[in-house]
Amino acid sequence: MTRTLWDSTVGKKTIMAVTGLVMLGYLVAHMVGNLKIFFGPGEFDGYAHWLRTMGEPILHYEWALWIVRVGLVAAVVLHGVSAYQLSRRDIRARPAKYVHKKPRASYATRTMRWGGIILALFIVWHILDLTTGTVHTSFEAGHPYQNVIDTFSTWYGNVIYIVAVLAMGLHVQHGFWSAAQTLGVGNATRDRILKTLANVLAAVLTLGFVSVPVAVMTGVVS
Repeated sequence: MTRTLWDSTVGKKTIMAVTGLVMLGYLVAHMVGNLKIFFGPGEFDGYAHWLRTMGEPILHYEWALWIVRVGLVAAVVLHGVSAYQLSRRDIRARPAKYVHKKPRASYATRTMRWGGIILALFIVWHILDLTTGTVHTSFEAGHPYQNVIDTFSTWYGNVIYIVAVLAMGLHVQHGFWSAAQTLGVGNATRDRILKTLANVLAAVLTLGFVSVPVAVMTGVVS
């Protein structure tokens, strides 16, 4: 049953839809957490500490965080592999160019693949920058507020982050709509509502994430 689901086009699209919604839920929670930086280092560092102690005393220190991390990695891998395999399957199904021009797709639709690649590369950078500190020359373990300030005090830190966030916004805009259609939620009556919700989610997430580097650049957060 599982193998049949994975091998079928409908199964891969369903996996993409479900994992996409899982990642969307994480993005919303992550954005809300990021916005705590506007309440000062105490609030932000306290939130970062809570992420490591959540689930205690039932779970040990950082166990819940690692469960979330493993779940997210699984979602990202399943999403990416499904997207790649569906893309290859689509190319094999129509090797010749269309005789008649297809209707021009939206910008979000046309950039989904490149957006996915940009986001995958950014995830690696983001982990090496603010989680392990590998590419962060002034990284201080246990001081997430200062690490964020340091990252967004560099031009390249801002460029990398903002480009990734813009790609994320386009990905969410089209991906949420596609997931709704795949899971059978969309219909003639709800289509307008779903499209509006996709646009609102993409806009809120983009503005929420971008607000942090902009606040550091302008001195609102320091």
